[in-house]
Amino acid sequence: MARQEKAGQAQVCPLAKKCGGCDYQGIAYEEQLKKKEQTVKKLMKGMGEILPIIGAEDPYCYRNKVHAVFSRRRNGEIVSGIYQEGTHKVVPVETCQIEDQKADAIIGTIRGLLKSFKIKVYDEDTDYGLLRHVLIRTGAKTGQIMVVLVTRSPIFPSKNNFVKALRAVHPEISTVVLNVNERKTSMVLGARNITLYGKGYIEDELCGCRFRISPTSFYQINPAQTEKLYKTAMMLARLNKRNVVVDAYCGIGTIGMVAAKTVKEVIGVELNGEAVRDAKVNAHLNNMNNIRFVEGDAGVFLEGMADREETVDVVFMDPPRSGSSEAFLQSLLVIRPKKIVYISCEPQTQARDLQALKKDYKIEAIQPVDMFPMTEKIETVVLLTRKE
Repeated sequence: MARQEKAGQAQVCPLAKKCGGCDYQGIAYEEQLKKKEQTVKKLMKGMGEILPIIGAEDPYCYRNKVHAVFSRRRNGEIVSGIYQEGTHKVVPVETCQIEDQKADAIIGTIRGLLKSFKIKVYDEDTDYGLLRHVLIRTGAKTGQIMVVLVTRSPIFPSKNNFVKALRAVHPEISTVVLNVNERKTSMVLGARNITLYGKGYIEDELCGCRFRISPTSFYQINPAQTEKLYKTAMMLARLNKRNVVVDAYCGIGTIGMVAAKTVKEVIGVELNGEAVRDAKVNAHLNNMNNIRFVEGDAGVFLEGMADREETVDVVFMDPPRSGSSEAFLQSLLVIRPKKIVYISCEPQTQARDLQALKKDYKIEAIQPVDMFPMTEKIETVVLLTRKE
């Protein structure tokens, strides 16, 4: 069990009530898993076989993406942490039970450097100040670390000396990027990235594939559980060398590239142009010639394949938390793949979508995976097979 649990008891974070980021503080991990399994059973009752939840070997310090917001108190003290749930009040955080500990340490060092470099933190009310947020991304397998400084302006005083001072304390940092967000918005990242040190991206390995991760790339935050999630999806799909696979909502191509190792062809479809560019780089990085990526709407793409009388054996779909669109679900019923593997981070919207598919598809298996220990969030993989 987790290194911070003894005799069935979970260590309670002192910030639990102020932060609101963790729903299951003080609840033993085995009990958390039972609660999540019951949630899935309630939502998916009567739909298909619900398999026992796949838990984490260690439910702590799993987040490979750590975001800190900065604020200045009335006495001039600079604090960093997260917004209190439902507010824009910053809760100071030194260390977090579910965040990468090295990332937390780097954020603490940056906070200390701000005063000596006379860098003002951004104030939402006055729209004044420079540093808005810090984002740290780490590669679990490679050990590479990216530091993203999100600023109000592209002009960062003594930027080279600041990076030098930061890396003097943390030489393990692989790259430092300045992300410019000039808008008065709740969005963390802006559109412009300026590399201050290193390559401007990091790489990590997942299921034997290597992936390039840029500041804005979507990449699962729990690498150990992601490997279990993807391996489960591949096992349920029972892929072979004759299969043509579509990876809908493909992002930077993680699922598609894992599948590409055992199938004839993979087509990844994604609306986000930047993600598609990253996906193409990742395919080249892994020397994969049987996968291609299309920028566009996955539903429209599938209907186009049906119009051309092209066939698809398996569709992997991993939509956002809001679930799939009605139009995309209808496109699945038009192209009629033999199998659909539906991965979801929100079982409630997934259950809704499954209702639209079950007339034409049999739900063979529902597999919960705990991607987000200490929270109520649950990931589920569902295998559907076409009714003949």
